[in-house]
Amino acid sequence: MSGNFEKVKAYLMDLGFSISSEDEGEELVVINDEEKGINNLIIDCEDPILIIEQMIMSTPQDTSSFYKRLLQLNRTLVHGAFVLDEEGLNILFRDTLQVENLDRNELEGSINALSLALAENANELIAFSKN
Repeated sequence: MSGNFEKVKAYLMDLGFSISSEDEGEELVVINDEEKGINNLIIDCEDPILIIEQMIMSTPQDTSSFYKRLLQLNRTLVHGAFVLDEEGLNILFRDTLQVENLDRNELEGSINALSLALAENANELIAFSKN
C-alpha cells in the first residue's frame, strides 16, 4: 500500500466523507454523500494518477441528440467530464488528478465539481435517462 493511498484516505476523512468500502490491494475506496449527490463514488489510486469515477445513468436508447448535449454539458464543468464506459452502456462522471502532488483542496474541488454538475444538470440528465 502506497503513502499516496493513505494520504487520499486522510483527505477524505478530513473532508467529512465516510468510506463505505475499501480495497487496500487495489488502493481503491468508495464514498457516498447523498446530500451532495455522491453515490458510490470510486476513488482509485493508480500511480501516477488518482481516478475519480461515478456512474450517472445508463445510456439512453435515443442517442441522436444526447451525445451532442453531453459534450455541451462537459464544456460547463469545472473539473472532470461526463464519459461513456468501455462498453458504451453507461454514462459516468470521471476526473483524474496527479496523485504525487495532490492536496486536500484539489481533491475537494474535484468532488465538489461532481456535486455541482449533478445539481446544475439534474433535470436534463433525468429526462434523458427516461428515454
